[in-house]
Amino acid sequence: MSETQSRAAPVSEAKVTVYRRMKDLPSTHLLGSGTAMCAGCGGLEALHEVYDVIGAKSIFINAAGCMTLLSVYPFTPFRGSWLYTAMASAPAGAQGVRDALDILKQKKRMPAEEDMEVVVLTGDGSAYGMGLSSTSGAMERGLDFLYLCYDNEGYGNTGQQFSGATPHAARTATSKGKHGFAGYKKDLFSIWAAHKPAYVATVIGAEPLDLARKIEKAKGLEGPRLIIAMAPCPTGWDFDPQITVEVGRLAVRTGVWPLKEYVDGKIVHTKVPHERVAVENYLKLQGRFRHLFEPHRDDAMLGEIQARVDAYWADVTA
Repeated sequence: MSETQSRAAPVSEAKVTVYRRMKDLPSTHLLGSGTAMCAGCGGLEALHEVYDVIGAKSIFINAAGCMTLLSVYPFTPFRGSWLYTAMASAPAGAQGVRDALDILKQKKRMPAEEDMEVVVLTGDGSAYGMGLSSTSGAMERGLDFLYLCYDNEGYGNTGQQFSGATPHAARTATSKGKHGFAGYKKDLFSIWAAHKPAYVATVIGAEPLDLARKIEKAKGLEGPRLIIAMAPCPTGWDFDPQITVEVGRLAVRTGVWPLKEYVDGKIVHTKVPHERVAVENYLKLQGRFRHLFEPHRDDAMLGEIQARVDAYWADVTA
């Protein structure tokens, strides 16, 4: 979590969106049902909402990860096109696809109206770690692509080992010590913003209006664009799949997951939780933080986590 300055979004910005109320959101999903994803997957929740706004005229370049389970060769649940790559290679794949589309248009072998939105789809293992080098290169080249990261804060497809996105004190398959993961979540938002891309935003499926407005904005821009979707993971985080939305809403209400965007060189928070809920209300729903409450309450660690969240928002509202 970075300590960046920002202000609430101007009221005028909310008036230009077509997504003003919940009833304005698409009532049916483009993404097919019946996939092999885990019940209650927060990443799939976000992908459904993102795809509805992007539309079928798109091609997804899917890095190895949880979302690989969406497709069983030769079928995919996407209405448009889908390409599978190795975990670190999705931005390179996107470069090839975007170049091919541009060449076809230049040679008039494809009309402009048949052009597609090039979307990279990865988990946090690729976005925060294995694929960061190729992603940085794609941004430096000014590649026109949308990068969607479903952030379940660990390598979920292989047993929830810790990743660069794992939060402090969370227990994972590879951080089982008394205090959980000793490191801190990497600030991917600021890493992208440092490249001065066209757009960066954080979203969560539990806040669909905020998500739709950001995808709508990103779709209208050209150049590198990042959407980081927090993806509550019942399997890796150890909670009942039926409370995925509740966990997501608490991530926002506690201030653990700031909803913000970077555009035109400025960072704006699109939802400021003025009456924040105590962070422990979010943590205690998840088995990965159970050691902070059982068999003895770890007030020191809970206080440290709360203090970091408080410091972030104190900087934002200063």
